[in-house]
Amino acid sequence: MQIIPHQSLKDYNTFHVNQFAEKFGVVTDLNDVLEAIDTEPGLFILGGGSNVLLTRDLPGLVIKNEIKGREILLQKMNEVLVRFYSGENWHESVKWCVDQGFGGIENLSLIPGTVGAAPIQNIGAYGVELKEVCMEVNALDLRTGNMHRFYNKDCAFGYRDSIFKHEPNKGNYFIHSVVLKLNPTPTINSSYADVQKKLDENKIDHPDILAIHNAVMDIRTHKLPDPNVIGNAGSFFKNPVIGQEQYEQLKSSHPNAPSYRVDDLHVKVPAGWLIDQAGWKGKSIGQVGCYEKQALVIVNLGNATGQEILDFSKSVQSSVQDKFGIQIEPEINIW
Repeated sequence: MQIIPHQSLKDYNTFHVNQFAEKFGVVTDLNDVLEAIDTEPGLFILGGGSNVLLTRDLPGLVIKNEIKGREILLQKMNEVLVRFYSGENWHESVKWCVDQGFGGIENLSLIPGTVGAAPIQNIGAYGVELKEVCMEVNALDLRTGNMHRFYNKDCAFGYRDSIFKHEPNKGNYFIHSVVLKLNPTPTINSSYADVQKKLDENKIDHPDILAIHNAVMDIRTHKLPDPNVIGNAGSFFKNPVIGQEQYEQLKSSHPNAPSYRVDDLHVKVPAGWLIDQAGWKGKSIGQVGCYEKQALVIVNLGNATGQEILDFSKSVQSSVQDKFGIQIEPEINIW
């Protein structure tokens, strides 16, 4: 692995923030990662750079994950197990599955980033979460150099959450591969209102996984900015989950507030709606703003620094807290 000193990371994060790595290298196999941990006690791991906000130059070694490959481990009439290596592009992996007729992740189309980041975040969209299809995660312990297999139950998947985001595991594992359980005769999930609306617009009464794949791509393309054109990391905040009593207070003052029932005691409220109602949609301060079509997305309108983006996000949080008494939390990782 070649080590490059003082490397700009502007092209390696989708916010296009120009922070620098003290040292930088690209890993293409597990031996590269083992070499890196032998020489560096602490590592920063970049996949697609689509879920990170850089607020400072990074000391030590930053490695870019380019470990590629996929393999079918098992194929039966109603079950397919596929191993994806962590440097694979997530959307390209979804597209490959759709092309093979393997259902289960078509609702997660066009989510930026790599396969390796997917279980850390337990990515989800349009009624589906990764935890529903993730069989196992194989990860290298950066402290010991040993490989560990985490089965689904071991991953403690939650809403945009997993065991890999919390101590003592946070930052201490390099995800090498993920095994997904897919289905060649899948059940179609069009429960999300926007997806069903798009299917109705296209006059599709009996959708297959390709129809869902195309519908989700159409929705995301319309709602979300292309990070190659406008710097952003997709949804900046999680949708907050509030208690029933607080939800009833919200509905009394805002009868049209959208919501999704989590359980008998909790309701999820779209953060984008809260931010929009607080007056931030399309609003900018300096070179940072909330996207005009989706308030949940914070955008870099020029050459904003990571700190400027972070400060803007805190202003949005404070405004929503003041107006609704609801705390919204960042979905992305802040370095």
